[in-house]
Amino acid sequence: MLVHDHILIVDDNLEIIELLEDILENEGFQVSSAENGAEALMKLKRGEVPSLILLDIMMPNMSGYELCSQIRREWDLPILFLSAKGKAVDKVVGFEIGADDYITKPFDTEELLARIRAHLRRYERIRKHSEEQPDKDAASSSITILKFKGLEIHKETYSVYVNEQKIELSTKEFQLLTFLAENAGIVFTREQIYDRVWGYGYGSLNTVTVHIKNLREKLEADRQFIKTQWGTGYVFIGEKL
Repeated sequence: MLVHDHILIVDDNLEIIELLEDILENEGFQVSSAENGAEALMKLKRGEVPSLILLDIMMPNMSGYELCSQIRREWDLPILFLSAKGKAVDKVVGFEIGADDYITKPFDTEELLARIRAHLRRYERIRKHSEEQPDKDAASSSITILKFKGLEIHKETYSVYVNEQKIELSTKEFQLLTFLAENAGIVFTREQIYDRVWGYGYGSLNTVTVHIKNLREKLEADRQFIKTQWGTGYVFIGEKL
C-alpha cells in the first residue's frame, strides 16, 4: 500500500494513540504522535509539519485549545479536535480558536476517515490555488481585487484591507468573505455557505456561524458588511467602487 499524507496525533492517552495509528496506517497514512502540546510544538518547529493534526483537548500542562491557538499563529494546516468533551460550547470554542472540525469520542472509524480525507482534499485545493495565483499577468490580476467603500479584498495575495489597514484573516475566513463579497446582495443560508466554502458533507453548520462572528469582529469598525437575514441566512452589503 502506498504511503501518502502525514497525520500527527496529539493525545496523552497511549491507547487512543495506538488505536488511531492502527486505523490510519491501515489506510496508508504516514503517522506520528506526540503525548503533549510541548512535544507537538517541538516537532513542528524542527520541520516535522504534518498534512493534518488530530488533537485531543484534555491534556496536562497545555490543553488542546491552547495548542491549537499556538499552531494557528505559524502554520496553516487542517486541525481536527478528537475529544470526549461533546457539549456544544466545547465545539464552539474549538471552532473559534481555529479548528477545522470537531469529532467526539467514541468515534465512528469510517466517519473519522471520511472527514480526514475531506479536509485534506480541501487544503490541497487551497494550496494549489495559492501557488497558481502569482503566475497571473498584471492584466488579469487587476480583476482579482474586489473593492468596496472601506474594504479591499486582494484575491491573488489573500490580503484584506479595511480603511487601508491590512487585517489578518485565516484561510477559511478569507474564503468566506470572498465568496460573500463576490455575491454581494444575495442572501445565502448556512447550508449553502457551508457547501460553497467548505465543500464537503461532514461537519457542523455552527462553524459558519462562528466564522461569520469572527469576520464581523475583524472587519466591521464603523459599518456592517455582513448582515443577518433573520430566518434565512447572511448577505454581504457593500458599496462597490
